[in-house]
Amino acid sequence: MNRLRPDAEDARFLRRVVLLILIAAVAVALYRALNLLILAFGSMLGATVIHALADIYGRRLRVPERARVPAGMVTVLASVGFLVWLFGYQFGSQVNALVLALPGLLSDLAAWMSHSPVGARIVEAVEAAFAGSRIAQDIGGLVQGSGELLLNCILLLAGAMFFAADPGIYRRGALLLIPRSKRDAFADALDDTAETLRLWLRAQIILMTSMGVLIGVGLWISGVPSAAALGLLAGLSEFIPYVGPTAAMIPALGLGATQGTGPLIGALVTYAVVRLLQTNFITPFVQARVIAIPPAITLFAIIAIGMVFGLFGLFFSAALLVVIFTLIRSLYLRETLGEDV
Repeated sequence: MNRLRPDAEDARFLRRVVLLILIAAVAVALYRALNLLILAFGSMLGATVIHALADIYGRRLRVPERARVPAGMVTVLASVGFLVWLFGYQFGSQVNALVLALPGLLSDLAAWMSHSPVGARIVEAVEAAFAGSRIAQDIGGLVQGSGELLLNCILLLAGAMFFAADPGIYRRGALLLIPRSKRDAFADALDDTAETLRLWLRAQIILMTSMGVLIGVGLWISGVPSAAALGLLAGLSEFIPYVGPTAAMIPALGLGATQGTGPLIGALVTYAVVRLLQTNFITPFVQARVIAIPPAITLFAIIAIGMVFGLFGLFFSAALLVVIFTLIRSLYLRETLGEDV
């Protein structure tokens, strides 16, 4: 006899309760693993870069197929090593002076803005938004020690190598989770996302290079110290639209102010002119051919992703926004609603 066996209604209720518990457990696990998830996304982004380089080696240099991906891996590792050498050795003294002076420069800038009521309100709003945020916690952790940052970078590079070695197995595994009737639509969406992300990365390299060169030359002409390091910082910051260049402008203005009114005005003019050129000429010509995301959506989405995922999320926020935007366009607008986009 199954006297304790629940009837059909109770069994259905129990199944729903267990399902809700499982969903809640998965949600909690994903929340606790946000840093790991964004590192995994960064690894996929690195694998995309490796395969883009492999395609270039195949088309332009006629490298054999089996050697293309390893050549792309070597190129990425060499680029990372070059950046480490550039920041650590070539611009080491400039970067060190910039890092040591940055807290005082930020304090001086906040004090100067606080002289006016509007400036004081802006300073209070920025401090309130920054305090207690995930980005503030991550920056605080980086200040205390760089071990976690180094470990995350190693994990990101290793993950990129694994993803790049055999991306097909991960693609097939993801598609096996989709019902057969919907699998073709998801496969097309994945292909569309990969191609869009690859073109977006190519556009970002052009924008980062132009930004770094123009800012570096402008600051050098203006007499701002560490112009080369600041130009390199400005170029790298372009990877995070709007937020990155704004943050990279602060140390340049602070260092310019230490040299007098002339360099400060020159730094302001440099960033204003370069931003006008980037926004009105270079960016529309380069990036609008890849994907056209409205600026307001880009700005608030990047800030939101940074608040959720922290410092690493902020760094990969633009790429993650491109992926989300492309998937919505492919799966929802095109496949679900039937829009011709």
